[in-house]
Amino acid sequence: MTSDPLYRLLAWLSPAYPVGAFSYSHGIETAVEEGFVTDRDSLVAWLESVLERGTGLVDAALFAVAWRAVDGAADGTDWAAFDAVAERAAAWRGTAEMALESRQQGGSFLSITRTAWPHPALDMAHARTGGEIALPVAVALATAAHGIALEPALGGYLHAFTANLISAAVRTVPLGQTDGQRALAALESAVLRTVEAALAAASLDEIGTATPLLDWCSLRHETQYTRLFRS
Repeated sequence: MTSDPLYRLLAWLSPAYPVGAFSYSHGIETAVEEGFVTDRDSLVAWLESVLERGTGLVDAALFAVAWRAVDGAADGTDWAAFDAVAERAAAWRGTAEMALESRQQGGSFLSITRTAWPHPALDMAHARTGGEIALPVAVALATAAHGIALEPALGGYLHAFTANLISAAVRTVPLGQTDGQRALAALESAVLRTVEAALAAASLDEIGTATPLLDWCSLRHETQYTRLFRS
Protein backbone atom coordinates (compact mmCIF):
# COMPACT_ATOMS: atom_id res chain seq x y z
CA MET A 1 0.00 0.00 0.00
CA THR A 2 1.12 3.55 -0.66
CA SER A 3 0.37 6.59 1.48
CA ASP A 4 -2.85 8.46 0.76
CA PRO A 5 -2.40 12.26 0.43
CA LEU A 6 -6.12 12.87 1.00
CA TYR A 7 -6.04 10.86 4.25
CA ARG A 8 -3.15 12.93 5.56
CA LEU A 9 -4.67 16.24 4.50
CA LEU A 10 -7.98 15.40 6.18
CA ALA A 11 -6.17 14.33 9.34
CA TRP A 12 -4.02 17.45 9.56
CA LEU A 13 -6.89 19.87 8.92
CA SER A 14 -9.45 18.12 11.09
CA PRO A 15 -10.84 20.02 14.11
CA ALA A 16 -9.57 17.04 16.12
CA TYR A 17 -5.93 17.70 15.21
CA PRO A 18 -4.50 18.94 18.52
CA VAL A 19 -3.15 22.37 17.62
CA GLY A 20 -5.46 24.35 19.90
CA ALA A 21 -7.45 26.02 17.12
CA PHE A 22 -10.67 25.84 19.18
CA SER A 23 -9.28 28.36 21.66
CA TYR A 24 -8.92 31.21 19.13
CA SER A 25 -11.64 33.39 17.58
CA HIS A 26 -9.47 35.69 15.42
CA GLY A 27 -11.23 38.78 16.75
CA ILE A 28 -14.75 37.39 16.29
CA GLU A 29 -15.45 37.47 20.01
CA THR A 30 -15.00 41.25 20.03
CA ALA A 31 -16.89 41.62 16.74
CA VAL A 32 -19.84 39.94 18.45
CA GLU A 33 -19.39 42.03 21.60
CA GLU A 34 -19.42 45.25 19.52
CA GLY A 35 -22.43 44.23 17.44
CA PHE A 36 -20.63 43.78 14.12
CA VAL A 37 -21.54 40.08 13.95
CA THR A 38 -25.05 39.32 15.17
CA ASP A 39 -26.44 36.61 12.90
CA ARG A 40 -25.56 34.34 9.97
CA ASP A 41 -25.68 37.04 7.31
CA SER A 42 -23.40 39.42 9.19
CA LEU A 43 -21.02 36.54 9.95
CA VAL A 44 -20.79 35.61 6.28
CA ALA A 45 -20.11 39.23 5.31
CA TRP A 46 -17.44 39.51 8.01
CA LEU A 47 -15.68 36.31 6.99
CA GLU A 48 -15.80 37.19 3.29
CA SER A 49 -13.73 40.27 4.15
CA VAL A 50 -11.34 38.25 6.33
CA LEU A 51 -10.83 35.72 3.54
CA GLU A 52 -10.55 37.98 0.51
CA ARG A 53 -9.06 41.17 1.95
CA GLY A 54 -7.52 40.12 5.26
CA THR A 55 -5.75 37.26 6.97
CA GLY A 56 -7.16 34.62 4.64
CA LEU A 57 -5.50 36.14 1.59
CA VAL A 58 -2.23 36.77 3.43
CA ASP A 59 -2.09 33.23 4.79
CA ALA A 60 -2.95 31.79 1.39
CA ALA A 61 -0.15 33.71 -0.31
CA LEU A 62 2.36 32.72 2.38
CA PHE A 63 1.20 29.11 2.07
CA ALA A 64 1.73 29.08 -1.70
CA VAL A 65 5.23 30.56 -1.50
CA ALA A 66 6.27 28.20 1.33
CA TRP A 67 4.88 25.17 -0.52
CA ARG A 68 6.80 26.06 -3.67
CA ALA A 69 10.02 26.54 -1.69
CA VAL A 70 9.74 23.01 -0.33
CA ASP A 71 8.52 21.33 -3.52
CA GLY A 72 10.01 23.38 -6.30
CA ALA A 73 13.79 23.02 -5.98
CA ALA A 74 15.35 20.41 -8.25
CA ASP A 75 17.71 19.15 -5.53
CA GLY A 76 15.31 19.44 -2.59
CA THR A 77 13.94 22.26 -0.48
CA ASP A 78 15.08 25.80 -1.25
CA TRP A 79 15.85 26.60 2.37
CA ALA A 80 16.82 30.21 1.69
CA ALA A 81 13.40 30.85 0.16
CA PHE A 82 11.71 28.92 2.96
CA ASP A 83 13.54 30.93 5.64
CA ALA A 84 12.51 34.18 3.94
CA VAL A 85 8.82 33.30 3.84
CA ALA A 86 8.89 31.95 7.40
CA GLU A 87 10.44 35.23 8.57
CA ARG A 88 7.86 37.31 6.72
CA ALA A 89 5.00 35.17 8.05
CA ALA A 90 6.24 35.70 11.60
CA ALA A 91 6.16 39.47 11.10
CA TRP A 92 3.01 39.75 9.01
CA ARG A 93 0.47 40.08 11.79
CA GLY A 94 -1.31 43.25 12.83
CA THR A 95 -1.64 42.49 16.54
CA ALA A 96 0.08 40.52 19.28
CA GLU A 97 -2.90 38.19 19.67
CA MET A 98 -2.99 37.30 15.99
CA ALA A 99 0.76 36.63 16.06
CA LEU A 100 0.28 34.34 19.06
CA GLU A 101 -2.63 32.58 17.35
CA SER A 102 -0.62 31.72 14.26
CA ARG A 103 2.68 31.00 16.03
CA GLN A 104 1.22 28.73 18.72
CA GLN A 105 -0.84 26.69 16.26
CA GLY A 106 2.04 26.49 13.80
CA GLY A 107 4.49 25.28 16.44
CA SER A 108 2.00 22.70 17.69
CA PHE A 109 1.26 21.55 14.15
CA LEU A 110 4.93 21.08 13.34
CA SER A 111 5.63 19.22 16.59
CA ILE A 112 2.69 16.83 16.24
CA THR A 113 3.24 16.17 12.55
CA ARG A 114 6.96 15.45 13.05
CA THR A 115 5.95 12.78 15.55
CA ALA A 116 3.02 11.17 13.76
CA TRP A 117 4.06 11.67 10.11
CA PRO A 118 7.85 12.15 10.22
CA HIS A 119 9.82 13.57 7.31
CA PRO A 120 13.39 14.96 7.16
CA ALA A 121 12.11 18.34 5.90
CA LEU A 122 9.99 18.76 9.02
CA ASP A 123 13.01 18.08 11.23
CA MET A 124 15.13 20.53 9.25
CA ALA A 125 12.46 23.23 9.47
CA HIS A 126 12.17 22.70 13.22
CA ALA A 127 15.92 23.09 13.60
CA ARG A 128 15.99 26.24 11.46
CA THR A 129 13.04 27.93 13.18
CA GLY A 130 13.38 26.57 16.70
CA GLY A 131 9.79 25.40 16.42
CA GLU A 132 8.53 29.01 16.14
CA ILE A 133 6.62 28.98 12.86
CA ALA A 134 3.42 30.50 11.51
CA LEU A 135 0.60 28.05 10.87
CA PRO A 136 0.23 28.52 7.07
CA VAL A 137 3.97 27.97 6.60
CA ALA A 138 3.94 24.86 8.80
CA VAL A 139 1.00 23.30 6.95
CA ALA A 140 2.49 24.19 3.56
CA LEU A 141 5.77 22.58 4.58
CA ALA A 142 4.07 19.34 5.62
CA THR A 143 1.83 19.08 2.58
CA ALA A 144 4.66 19.74 0.12
CA ALA A 145 7.04 17.37 1.90
CA HIS A 146 4.44 14.60 1.85
CA GLY A 147 3.53 15.09 -1.80
CA ILE A 148 0.13 16.76 -1.47
CA ALA A 149 -0.60 19.04 -4.43
CA LEU A 150 -0.67 22.78 -3.79
CA GLU A 151 -4.19 23.69 -4.87
CA PRO A 152 -6.11 21.09 -2.82
CA ALA A 153 -3.78 21.63 0.13
CA LEU A 154 -4.40 25.38 0.05
CA GLY A 155 -8.14 24.93 -0.41
CA GLY A 156 -8.21 22.55 2.53
CA TYR A 157 -6.26 24.98 4.69
CA LEU A 158 -8.65 27.86 3.98
CA HIS A 159 -11.68 25.62 4.52
CA ALA A 160 -10.32 24.65 7.95
CA PHE A 161 -9.55 28.31 8.76
CA THR A 162 -13.09 29.33 7.82
CA ALA A 163 -14.75 26.44 9.64
CA ASN A 164 -12.86 27.25 12.83
CA LEU A 165 -14.01 30.87 12.79
CA ILE A 166 -17.58 29.78 12.16
CA SER A 167 -17.30 27.41 15.12
CA ALA A 168 -16.20 30.35 17.28
CA ALA A 169 -19.21 32.37 16.10
CA VAL A 170 -21.59 29.47 16.74
CA ARG A 171 -20.43 29.49 20.37
CA THR A 172 -20.30 33.28 20.75
CA VAL A 173 -23.27 34.86 18.92
CA PRO A 174 -24.64 32.19 19.48
CA LEU A 175 -25.71 30.58 16.22
CA GLY A 176 -27.31 27.20 15.74
CA GLN A 177 -25.34 24.38 14.15
CA THR A 178 -27.54 24.54 11.05
CA ASP A 179 -26.82 28.24 10.57
CA GLY A 180 -23.14 27.47 11.03
CA GLN A 181 -23.22 24.99 8.17
CA ARG A 182 -25.25 27.36 6.01
CA ALA A 183 -22.59 30.00 6.59
CA LEU A 184 -19.85 27.57 5.61
CA ALA A 185 -21.73 26.71 2.40
CA ALA A 186 -22.21 30.39 1.60
CA LEU A 187 -18.46 31.01 1.95
CA GLU A 188 -17.38 28.33 -0.53
CA SER A 189 -17.03 30.85 -3.36
CA ALA A 190 -15.00 33.23 -1.19
CA VAL A 191 -12.60 30.41 -0.29
CA LEU A 192 -12.18 29.49 -3.96
CA ARG A 193 -11.59 33.11 -4.97
CA THR A 194 -8.94 33.45 -2.26
CA VAL A 195 -7.18 30.31 -3.48
CA GLU A 196 -7.18 31.65 -7.05
CA ALA A 197 -5.89 35.06 -5.97
CA ALA A 198 -3.05 33.57 -3.94
CA LEU A 199 -1.99 31.21 -6.73
CA ALA A 200 -2.10 34.01 -9.30
CA ALA A 201 0.03 36.45 -7.30
CA ALA A 202 3.46 36.93 -8.82
CA SER A 203 5.05 37.67 -5.43
CA LEU A 204 4.19 38.47 -1.84
CA ASP A 205 4.77 42.13 -2.64
CA GLU A 206 1.44 42.11 -4.48
CA ILE A 207 -0.44 40.97 -1.35
CA GLY A 208 -1.86 43.25 1.31
CA THR A 209 -4.82 43.65 3.65
CA ALA A 210 -7.73 46.06 3.83
CA THR A 211 -9.43 45.00 7.05
CA PRO A 212 -8.65 47.64 9.69
CA LEU A 213 -11.79 46.77 11.65
CA LEU A 214 -10.50 43.22 12.08
CA ASP A 215 -7.25 44.57 13.57
CA TRP A 216 -9.24 46.94 15.78
CA CYS A 217 -11.32 44.06 17.12
CA SER A 218 -8.19 42.07 17.84
CA LEU A 219 -6.65 45.01 19.71
CA ARG A 220 -9.84 45.50 21.72
CA HIS A 221 -9.94 41.79 22.53
CA GLU A 222 -6.58 42.02 24.31
CA THR A 223 -8.26 44.05 27.08
CA GLN A 224 -11.82 42.75 26.86
CA TYR A 225 -13.18 42.29 30.38
CA THR A 226 -14.71 38.83 29.90
CA ARG A 227 -13.74 36.49 27.11
CA LEU A 228 -13.89 32.86 26.07
CA PHE A 229 -11.09 32.85 23.50
CA ARG A 230 -7.39 33.69 23.40
CA SER A 231 -7.78 35.93 20.34
